[in-house]
Amino acid sequence: MAMKKILTILTATALSLSTASAQTFHFNECEASSTQTVFHLLAPPDAKRVCVRIYQDGEGGHPIRTVKMKYADGLWTGVVKHSPKHTLKGKFYTFDISGDRVHWHETPGIFAKAVGVNGKRAAIIDLEDTDPFGWEHDKRPSLDSPADLVIYEMHHRDFSVARNLNLDPGEMMVKRAWTRYPGKFLALMEDWAIGHLKNLGVNAVHLLPSFDFASVDESSDKPQYNWGYDPLNYNVPEGSYSTDPRDPASRIREFKAMVMALHKAGIRVILDVVYNHTFDLDHSNFQLSWPDYYYRKTADGKYSNGSGCGNETASEQPLMRAFMIESVKYWINEYHIDGFRFDLMGVHDIETMNAIRKAVDEIDPSIFIYGEGWSAGDCAYPAERLGTKAHIPQMPRIAAFSDEIRDALRGPFNDDTKGAFLAGKSGEEESLKFGITGCIAHPQVNMSLVNYSKVPWATQPTQMISYVSCHDDMCLVDRLKTSMPGISQEELIRLDLLAQTAVFTSQGVPFILSGEEMLRDKKGVHNSFESPDSVNQLNWNNVVRYASVLDYYQRLVQLRKNHPAFRLGDAEKVRQSLEFLPTQPCLVAFRLKDHAGGDPWQDIIVVLNANNTEKMVEIPSGKYTVACQEGKIDEQGLGVVSGPAVRIAPQSALILYR
Repeated sequence: MAMKKILTILTATALSLSTASAQTFHFNECEASSTQTVFHLLAPPDAKRVCVRIYQDGEGGHPIRTVKMKYADGLWTGVVKHSPKHTLKGKFYTFDISGDRVHWHETPGIFAKAVGVNGKRAAIIDLEDTDPFGWEHDKRPSLDSPADLVIYEMHHRDFSVARNLNLDPGEMMVKRAWTRYPGKFLALMEDWAIGHLKNLGVNAVHLLPSFDFASVDESSDKPQYNWGYDPLNYNVPEGSYSTDPRDPASRIREFKAMVMALHKAGIRVILDVVYNHTFDLDHSNFQLSWPDYYYRKTADGKYSNGSGCGNETASEQPLMRAFMIESVKYWINEYHIDGFRFDLMGVHDIETMNAIRKAVDEIDPSIFIYGEGWSAGDCAYPAERLGTKAHIPQMPRIAAFSDEIRDALRGPFNDDTKGAFLAGKSGEEESLKFGITGCIAHPQVNMSLVNYSKVPWATQPTQMISYVSCHDDMCLVDRLKTSMPGISQEELIRLDLLAQTAVFTSQGVPFILSGEEMLRDKKGVHNSFESPDSVNQLNWNNVVRYASVLDYYQRLVQLRKNHPAFRLGDAEKVRQSLEFLPTQPCLVAFRLKDHAGGDPWQDIIVVLNANNTEKMVEIPSGKYTVACQEGKIDEQGLGVVSGPAVRIAPQSALILYR
C-alpha cells in the first residue's frame, strides 16, 4: 500500500541560481510509494560524490544500504527500488556530500520532517499515522482582528514541570489538577492547563521554540533546560518535549494532539521561529548540504554575526527565502499553527517577510505574524532593506514588539538597576503615550520626547505588540525588585498591576509572559536561557498565595475583551477616539470617547499613576462609574465619582466610565 503524505514535495519556483534558471526545486526530502523511494537533495552541482545512507535505527549502527545520487537540472536524486512488502517505512536516512576540498559529515538535510533521537537522522514515516483521532476536524479558532488577541508567551517545561509540587494528593485526584506529563507537549492538553488558560482569558499561546533544537540531549533522562533558540531541524517538533524521543512519530503526534486540545478550548497556537541563525555553522544542516550558500559574509569574507550567535542566515538568497516560506506553510498545513513570532526579525530582509505574509494570506489571512524588530548586531546586508521596527510601514500586516512602552514602564534593557515610570521617575510619559496609541502617529504625542523612535513606526495599532516583559531579560517582578531596592510586597503588587493595566488598555496587541499572573520570579536571573528548573519553573502554589493578583489579571483581560474601545484596530479610529488628558510627572491619563468602536460605554477614562502619592486629575465634567480602583476591577461598579476632578491613589490605575 502506498504511503500517503510522505514528505510531500515542496517547491520554490522561478529561483535564480547560477546552476539553473527559472527552475522548480525540491527541498531535501523523500517520496515513497509501494515500489520505490525517491530521495531529493539540493547540493552543489560540482560535488564529486553525493549519496544517501539508509539505517535501521535513528542512532548507532552502520548503513544497511548506500545509494549514489545523480545530478540533473539543479537537483541530486537517488532511487531505491523495493517490493510492497519491503518498503523503507520505519527506516532512517542521511545524505553524504563529498567535494574536492572537503568531506562534509552526514546530514538529514534541511527539510527533514521526521527524525530519530537528537535529530541526526531523518526518518521515513507515513505522516497520516501521526494524526491524532479527530485531527481532520480540527479547526482554527475564529479571529476577527489581531486586536482581539491576548497572547500568553510560554515555555513547555516552565509551565508544567513543577505542577505537581506541594499539591494535595486528594485534591489532585478529585479535581484532576495534576499532570502526567511534566515538561511535555501533552501537559498542555490536560484539564488543569486548559482550565488555567481559559480562566485567565488568553486566546493565544506563544510557544517558545518547539522545533528540534540542539542544546538538549534527548537520549538522557537527566533534567535539562534551554529556551531552544539553537535550531537543528526546523520542521520537526523537539524530541525532549515528547514522551518517546526515539520514536519519530511520537513527537509529531503529541504536538498535534496539543494543538487540537488548545483549539478546542478556543486558544490559538503561535510558534516561535528562529530562521535567523543556526546552533553553529560548521555542523548545521544548511552548511553540510550546501556550504556557504545559506549564510551571509562580510566584505572581508568573514561570517556575519547579526544574530549574536556566531552566524546569520541569508534570507535574501532565493533558496533560503523559499525555505522560510515553505517551512512556515508546512507548519500551518501539517500542524495547524495559527501564527508566528520571528526571532530577530531585523536580520531578515523586507522582501522575504512580505513574501511570507503573502504566502500565509493565501492559506488564511487571520494567521498572525510578528517579530523582534531588531537584530543583535550589524548584518552583512543593507540596513535599509532589513525587517527592523523602523521598516514596519513597508511590511503591511506584520507586527513588532514595542520596546518604547516596555522600557518606558520598567526601565532600559541594558541596565537592570535603572527604573522608569513604575519606579516613579519622570521623563517617560510621552513614550508611554506613544505605546498606548499602538505606536501610530497621534497629534497629542510629541515624538521628540519618545525614548527610541522619533517618528511613528506602526501604520496600524495591530502592528505593535504591547508588553512589559517576556522570556528575555528579567521578568517583571525581578525587574521591580532590582530597580527599586527594598520594595515591599504590597508596593510590588501595586506596580505589577499598574504595568499590566497600561499594557491591556493600550491599542496594540497585548502580550504577557506566562506566570506573571501569579507573580512569577526567576530569582533575579537576567538571561535564564539555560538556567535550571529551579529558576525557570512556575510556582503553582502562587495561584492561591496571590489569588487577588490572578483575579485582577482575569478581570483586566475580560475588561479588554468586553470593550472594543480598548482594541479599535484602526489608526484613524484611534486618532478620532483616543484623547489624552493633561499629563503630570509619572501620570498619564486618556479618554476613549463617544462610544469608541461601538463600545456600550459612552466615555472611558483611564488614569495611570506611578507616583507614591495620591494625585488629582482633571476630567470632563459629569458623573462616572468606577470600574477599576486600587487594585480591584468590577465592571458593574466600585462606586460613583463626578468631575471636573478626581483623586487617584498612589501607584495604581483608575478606570471610569459613563
